Amino acid sequence: MANYITRAGALGQYVCASTQAVPTLSRCLASPVLAAEKAAVLVPGRKRSTPESWARSAPSGTTYLASGIGVPSHSCQRRYVHTDVKFPDFGAYKKSDKTRTEEGGREAGKVFSYLMIGGAVGAPMVYGGKSMVTKFISAMSAAADVRALAKIEINLDDIPEGKNMVFKWRGKPLFVRHRVQEEIDAVRDVNVSELRDPCPDEERVQEDNWLVIIGICTHLGCVPIANAGDYGGYYCPCHGSHYDASGRIRKGPAPLNLEIPEYKINDNLLVVG
Repeated sequence: MANYITRAGALGQYVCASTQAVPTLSRCLASPVLAAEKAAVLVPGRKRSTPESWARSAPSGTTYLASGIGVPSHSCQRRYVHTDVKFPDFGAYKKSDKTRTEEGGREAGKVFSYLMIGGAVGAPMVYGGKSMVTKFISAMSAAADVRALAKIEINLDDIPEGKNMVFKWRGKPLFVRHRVQEEIDAVRDVNVSELRDPCPDEERVQEDNWLVIIGICTHLGCVPIANAGDYGGYYCPCHGSHYDASGRIRKGPAPLNLEIPEYKINDNLLVVG
């Protein structure tokens, strides 16, 4: 459709029509006079105007506007009318109705697109989260030197009968006592119900002649002395706590028996931890 553009200046929007307009440089424009309204006359035999008829009747090629309101007589403006523009066809890139029907309609295409986008974005996020969690857990784990001290192996053949040896395990003193038969009989003849922390000797040892305990007093954390005290077991000189040969509290302020660690005895090898 032709696009006729005129520049009417500041008064162009108020002027509807004029009977005389001479756009020359030598004469001023006459005062615009509004044309009288005339009744529309239908010419018989003419076809009714439609957008399609206007498009067919519109000029093609180059259109020149040589005169008009506000246009000098010596100037010439050029306007282009594009009536032969063809829109591109994207049909080759669209799925046919048959393909859409076979895939279950539009939803199948949407699901495929969502899966592709989710996989492209989700995979790096999952990998990054896994790396972050792994580093966080590794930072909280024990160091190599601590793990090395988690277990201790002791050759029981090096401990003579009737003796108590002290080892360092996880920063604590570990007492390993090779008991004689007299000590075993003495601790098992005791009335368990009379003890402050009742516990039979059979539940505190895995083998009768071997006692494995942590040498820390249950009162205030002191280290007792082996083969001392009123009961021939252990004695804490700090506050006067007495333990028997089974590590049970018999006298003094200590409230509990000496702690027993987790251990295993394999023939002549003791593994603590």
